[in-house]
Amino acid sequence: MRIRTKIVAGLLALVLAVIACWQTAACELANVELRDDLHDLASQVSARIGLVDFNTDNDFRYAVMRKAEQYDIYLQPEQMTVRRIGTLKEPIIYLAADYKTHVRVLGYSFTLHFTPSSEQ
Repeated sequence: MRIRTKIVAGLLALVLAVIACWQTAACELANVELRDDLHDLASQVSARIGLVDFNTDNDFRYAVMRKAEQYDIYLQPEQMTVRRIGTLKEPIIYLAADYKTHVRVLGYSFTLHFTPSSEQ
């Protein structure tokens, strides 16, 4: 009887650890995806080849917000940084976000802080 209790307790601990790791990994993956999108948005490939005009700072903020929502990350414009250097024809764009997300596992919760950016 005692061995069964230990096995059940061990399996329960393992299941809780897997759930916590799964939820944390999902947040980390969403952050990596958002960072990749920031790289893509900052490169402005379509504007560089003349298909569209270069984006304004607000265009970038709202594009980042839309991309983040795809990964269940909800950002406000003040959580984003848009910086421009270079010339009008050859701008270098820096995009960054700063946000926290809460992970809850059976009554226990903790906060993860992320700062994805378009820097290489």
